[in-house]
Amino acid sequence: MLLDPHCGLWAVADGMGGHAAGDFASRTVVDCLDTLGVASTYEDLRHRMADRLNQAHHRVNLHAAELGRGSIGSTLIALATIENRFLCYWSGDSRMYLLRDNKLVQVSRDHTEVQVLLDSGQITEEQAETWPRKNVITRAIGVTPSLEVEMVEGQLQDGDLFLLCSDGLSEYFGTEELEHLLAATEWSLEEISNYLVAQAVERGGKDNVSVVLVRSKDIGLRAFEVDGQFPEFEGML
Repeated sequence: MLLDPHCGLWAVADGMGGHAAGDFASRTVVDCLDTLGVASTYEDLRHRMADRLNQAHHRVNLHAAELGRGSIGSTLIALATIENRFLCYWSGDSRMYLLRDNKLVQVSRDHTEVQVLLDSGQITEEQAETWPRKNVITRAIGVTPSLEVEMVEGQLQDGDLFLLCSDGLSEYFGTEELEHLLAATEWSLEEISNYLVAQAVERGGKDNVSVVLVRSKDIGLRAFEVDGQFPEFEGML
């Protein structure tokens, strides 16, 4: 997990390929992004992000080759901001949601086998819920020969609330419930994130449950309110 309001960058990486290998992959992604620095322009930000993500991809690929394995990787969801723009980068099934004017939308789109089947009309939403291979991902950092990361961007508005999370959270919360919780103005971001993590675990979550909440408070001053929860490694934030 990465929280860097100074650089305008937040990220969640969820490793795969076994405990030690998965930890290496997710840590490598975060470590590379942590060297981003403050971008001077939109184009500079795009260049820096591409460079760091390619570095991470190469290092994970190299580590997998050293171990003689090809199934090491990490999902990624990252939010980067510059001036009045936001950029969402992702690979795999970690997600980013945006709450604006009390309406929640999923910004990223899962790179999973079940999403491919849904998009092609081969299965329905109801079938997707119980699909036996619903957690099989089609992209991740370090898995394929070349980097496969998707990016979308948009205009940043005061009051925008972003939720970045691993699949350990999104598997147990639907969009409607998340919208209700995030729109609860009487709760602080810390209270919301603590509740989300606790509920995901209570509902059966056994995977890492990573949550980052970012609220834009003043675009002109690049001010953000941030909270992050990663219970398995609590104290490292």
